Amino acid sequence: MSGREGKRAVSPTRSISPPPLRRKVTTVTKKSVANFFTPASQKKPEAITWRVLGTSLVVGKYAPSTSVAHSISERAQKVASFDLDSTLIKTRSGAVFAKDPKDWQWWDPSVPQKVKELSSQGYQVVIFSNQKMIKIQKDIKNGKSESKSLSNFKEKLSTIMAQLDIPLSVYAATNDTEYRKPRLGMWREFQDDYDLDVSGIDLKESFFVGDAAGRPQDHSNVDRGFAVNAGMAFKTPEEFFLEQEPPQDAGIFNPARFIEADSGPEVSLQSTPSFTRKHPLDLVIFCGSPAAGKSTFFWNNLEPLGYERVNQDILGSRPKCLKVARELLQANKSVAVDNTNATQEVRAYWIALAKEFKIPIRCVHFLASPELCKHNAAARASNKELNPESRQTLPGIAFIDYARRYQPPTLEEGFEDITPVEFRFKGTEEEKKLWTSTVCEYNTGPIKVDTGYLRTKSKRQNTDPPVKRRHEVQPGETPDIYHDIHPKPRSCAIDKCKTARDYSPTT
Repeated sequence: MSGREGKRAVSPTRSISPPPLRRKVTTVTKKSVANFFTPASQKKPEAITWRVLGTSLVVGKYAPSTSVAHSISERAQKVASFDLDSTLIKTRSGAVFAKDPKDWQWWDPSVPQKVKELSSQGYQVVIFSNQKMIKIQKDIKNGKSESKSLSNFKEKLSTIMAQLDIPLSVYAATNDTEYRKPRLGMWREFQDDYDLDVSGIDLKESFFVGDAAGRPQDHSNVDRGFAVNAGMAFKTPEEFFLEQEPPQDAGIFNPARFIEADSGPEVSLQSTPSFTRKHPLDLVIFCGSPAAGKSTFFWNNLEPLGYERVNQDILGSRPKCLKVARELLQANKSVAVDNTNATQEVRAYWIALAKEFKIPIRCVHFLASPELCKHNAAARASNKELNPESRQTLPGIAFIDYARRYQPPTLEEGFEDITPVEFRFKGTEEEKKLWTSTVCEYNTGPIKVDTGYLRTKSKRQNTDPPVKRRHEVQPGETPDIYHDIHPKPRSCAIDKCKTARDYSPTT
């Protein structure tokens, strides 16, 4: 390249290339050299193997030696299963969540020895853990094949399993899917992995140990519910490791109380008195909690009578529901409004529509308790056979919001009559088994709702700053959560609630 006067520029006296990089000093051990030259057929299998199912489940399996694992698995019809955090281990730092993979210690010094004894007694030892903090997606930003949270989990569990040094499997549910306790996805995956069926497991001798037992101090009852769903005995860590007395009955909801005695081939709800059609054209509205059985009642009782269904979950808004209902009435078709219709204010829209057409309006009032509705929602989301419309799991705030807004319907509002409906499940033996074997996640003690974290659907709807406050919801209490924490309740939703899902109250 020439300079300003056409002459070549003088070359620099030192090299323009960067200095060579210093190589890191590595130590080559005899073991690594021997392993490198050992034929693949002669290499010992890795003690720990990992696999990931989609974005919902992480499975790890530890086998100290092929012969030991085989001899135990042949007779391992008894299952000793455990939750992980606050059951087998706890944080060394004392924090709620571990700061790093090394921030753990045994929940009690007796834990490792007692778990090892179970293996020697012929139990198949398994860990079932909800781990929603794990993200399965790859860490593309840092060029890693897996996320940091997944790497940390594997590192911690590898250390735990190596210290126990027994045949051991761990199943970690990372999303709110069928794998998450108290649902049985992890249990079924374990059965498939070990080629077991229900008859191949001694459920009377099997058990599950976990800290989420539904006690007043517990965050939930998912561990107790998981054991109930699987048909195993349940123990708290204090019972199993410290041999303390079992806690008082935590009040687990018993769905068997709501099974219709003369179950037939269909799933239905029985009402007293039964619903009959009285007019050639009328309007019927439902009033009831989410998952109280409103849609099932329509299909079994009103659809056969010729009623057309209007549902806000399908149409998206009340104005659309009113528009469709008006069109149906204009076509001389009776309408059933399958919404929650919790307040007099909301029901007034439909009463006005009935007056517009000069027709009677009737109300069907669903009396299912919050616990029963939560159970219905869990059973519906967990079993396709009970979920014809493929509805997703409802967040806990849905039931709290309904209870907060609920005003019982009265004849003074303008209804011709009000039909009360008591929930009764009626179905085949297989459907009854599915419905009764699903335990939902709810707590009988105070539920701590962190109101310091809010998410809104639209910034234009709501720009007011949220108020940080922690409120304890007592059993049976229905606090005005939205108005307590935000001046514009319509677009509020609790972010870090029990299911961490968005929820907008519907009518």
